[in-house]
Amino acid sequence: MLATKPVNGADVGSHFHELKDRLHQRVIELLDLNIIGTLSQEAVTNQLSRLIEQLLQQEPVPLNQRERTQITQDILHEVLGLGPLEPLLADQTINDILVNGHKQVFVERSGRLELTTVRFRDDAHLKKIIEKIVSRIGRRIDESSPMVDARLADGSRVNAIIPPLAIDGPSLSIRKFSKDPLQLYHLVEKRSLTPEIGELMKAVVQARLNVLISGGTGSGKTTLLNVLSGFIPNDERIVTIEDAAELQLRQDHVVRLETRPANIEGKGEVAQRELVKNALRMRPDRIILGEVRGAESLDMLQAMNTGHDGSLTTVHANSCRDALTRIETLVSMAGLNLATKAMRHYVSSALDVIIQIARMSDGTRKLISLQEVVGMEGDLITLQELFSFQQTGLDENRRVKGRFKATGVRPKFAERLAAKGVSLPLDLFDPAKVYEC
Repeated sequence: MLATKPVNGADVGSHFHELKDRLHQRVIELLDLNIIGTLSQEAVTNQLSRLIEQLLQQEPVPLNQRERTQITQDILHEVLGLGPLEPLLADQTINDILVNGHKQVFVERSGRLELTTVRFRDDAHLKKIIEKIVSRIGRRIDESSPMVDARLADGSRVNAIIPPLAIDGPSLSIRKFSKDPLQLYHLVEKRSLTPEIGELMKAVVQARLNVLISGGTGSGKTTLLNVLSGFIPNDERIVTIEDAAELQLRQDHVVRLETRPANIEGKGEVAQRELVKNALRMRPDRIILGEVRGAESLDMLQAMNTGHDGSLTTVHANSCRDALTRIETLVSMAGLNLATKAMRHYVSSALDVIIQIARMSDGTRKLISLQEVVGMEGDLITLQELFSFQQTGLDENRRVKGRFKATGVRPKFAERLAAKGVSLPLDLFDPAKVYEC
């Protein structure tokens, strides 16, 4: 009897992947792209499944039913979707997908990062998936243009970067697009804010005050912007301007604008500033700017100061005071040589409310401060805090503990709200109301 070498798990896995790659190549060779373009997604999936099953029957390699199903599913994902990423994109509990090279894929669930078992064959496989993503929206990624912001068909936001800028291989980040956008009651249930804060925010938007949402990366600025936009009356014309379209407005009268990068020749770029200027000619009742990052901040402030009340935007900053400083810096990028006092007066007259949100150490997001822009006092912009969140510690599960409370200050804009028919309960700013969480 001949002695045989024991087959280890690595060999089995290697043969499995070789078989899958070989079948994938055969499927690509046999595909008739002209016919596929005329069929529905369901019909294409059914035909491809039958083709893969026929090819599997021709293979001498013994496979059980689970392995056959797995190979069929993987090849379908490669041909019709985004390969190994498809199961992660279908998982509704995942918020972010973070690919650090072909061997390491993390996901974020409930604010916490988890390492997955998902892998790509090699860097070339990962790069191929990235190219498939960016080519669908007319973008490109190569050595001459190694960074790209893109968007999946469902609206998920994608950032990719490849060598030579990414030293350890291609990197991919996907911020998943929620099919059911969060609403105010969801934020109250998650204890991201209190009912009183929600009531005030609703009144502020309905009374057409200008709002700036401030926070760090991943703190939930776009989510809160989406919630606030839901309070805009349905009979108003809204124009949204974003780098990558993420907002999910439920109103009927919405015009969505998106920036465009330069083409291969370095031409054709359309920045946010041009879109803001164009939006002013579109007879908007409201302008929503996804995030101010540059000179477009000046045009946004001009819109707020010249009759486009009720505008909403976000900015990267760690506090309400820092948000004002950042806005001043961004305005200076427009090349307008304003004196510091004049610039601050311009900012203070444009903005009415600043909302600061933060991502806590346990991954939860909370509104940590809501402040009114009162005006100028000397050379400084005056703010007064209306609501705040104070962290008091961590519980046994390392979850953040703290309390929401009002400062007891009644805002000066309460008169403007009343003049526009928006009333606030007398006890809304009662400092005795404390919400422990």
